[in-house]
Amino acid sequence: MTEDRFDDAAALKNLQESYATIKAEIGKVIIGQDAVVEQLLIALLARGHCLLVGVPGLAKTLLISTLAQILDLKFNRIQFTPDLMPSDITGTEIIEEDHTTGKRSFKFVRGPVFANIILADEINRTPPKTQAALLQAMQENEVTAAGETYSLDQPFFVLATQNPIEQEGTYPLPEAQLDRFMFNVYVDYPSRSEEEEIVMTTTAAPTAELGKILTGEQIIGLQRLVRTVPVSEHLVSYAVRLARATRPGEADNPDFIKNWVSWGAGPRAGQYLILAAKTRAILDGRPTPSVEDVKFAAVPVLRHRIVTSFNAEAEGVDTLAIIAKLLETVKEKA
Repeated sequence: MTEDRFDDAAALKNLQESYATIKAEIGKVIIGQDAVVEQLLIALLARGHCLLVGVPGLAKTLLISTLAQILDLKFNRIQFTPDLMPSDITGTEIIEEDHTTGKRSFKFVRGPVFANIILADEINRTPPKTQAALLQAMQENEVTAAGETYSLDQPFFVLATQNPIEQEGTYPLPEAQLDRFMFNVYVDYPSRSEEEEIVMTTTAAPTAELGKILTGEQIIGLQRLVRTVPVSEHLVSYAVRLARATRPGEADNPDFIKNWVSWGAGPRAGQYLILAAKTRAILDGRPTPSVEDVKFAAVPVLRHRIVTSFNAEAEGVDTLAIIAKLLETVKEKA
C-alpha cells in the first residue's frame, strides 16, 4: 500500500476498500454527516488541514476523535481559551537534575501538538499569538524551541473547530491564517430522521466497537499515491482560472466579482482544488479527476478564501452565492 506508483492496482483497490470500511465504522457512532466525513478524509489523504464550522452539539469533536480511533493514530485535543500560551501547544523547556552528578540541564517537554491528529477546539477563542503557534506548526511540520528544531509526527492532520454564533470575546482568524486550511467544512444540522436516530442511539447503552482500519504508515503511503494521480493540463487550467476569477484586481474578471469581492483566493486555492480532485477521483475508483471533482472542491476550498465587500454585505450576498455564480460563469475550457 506504500507504493508510489499510481498503476499499482492492489493499492488502489485497498484504498477503496479502506474508504468504505472507514465510512462504515464512523457510521456506528456518527449519524449522517456523510459529506463532512468525505471532506475530512479527502483532506487527510491530500495532506491538508480542515476548519470545521458549526454550532455546538453537532458532534464535531466526537467525529474527529472517532476518526482518530479508526485510523490507529495518536490523537490530542487542545481546548483553546483566552489564557492559552504558545508553549501550551508546542511544548516548553524544564530544568532537569541528574541525581548521580547533581548537574542541571534543560530538557524539552513536547506539547500536545506532537500527535498525528490534533483537534484545535474553538480556535477563535485564543489570541493571535497562540493561534499562530499552531498555524506555524501546520505549515512547517516542525516546532522550534530554544534554537532546536523538532519534527512533528507524520501523518500530521489538524482539525480546528469554530463556533459561528458567538463572536463576543473571540479572535477571528485573519485571512492569511485561514489560507493554511485546505478545507472550510460547514457542519449543518441533521435531518429530522437522523436527529430521531441520534436521540434514540445516544440515550441507550453504547454498543459500538470500533476497529482499526489504517496505520500511520499506510496513510503516508496513500498520501504518496494521491500525488501520483495524473491530471490533464485543461483541468489544471480550469482550477487556476477558477481561483484567479475570485480576484477583483484582474482586469477581465466578471463585474460581480469586482462589486462583491474585496480580496480573492491566492495560489494555494488552485493547488488544493487539484489535490482534492485527485483524491476524490481515486476514492471513487477513477484513474484521473474530472471537472466535476474540481467543482465539488470549489465550495470548501474557496469559502474561506473570498473576502466579501461592503456592497455584497449590503445586498445580502455571501461567499456561497459568489462561488455558485463563478461556477456558472467560468468556462470549463479556455
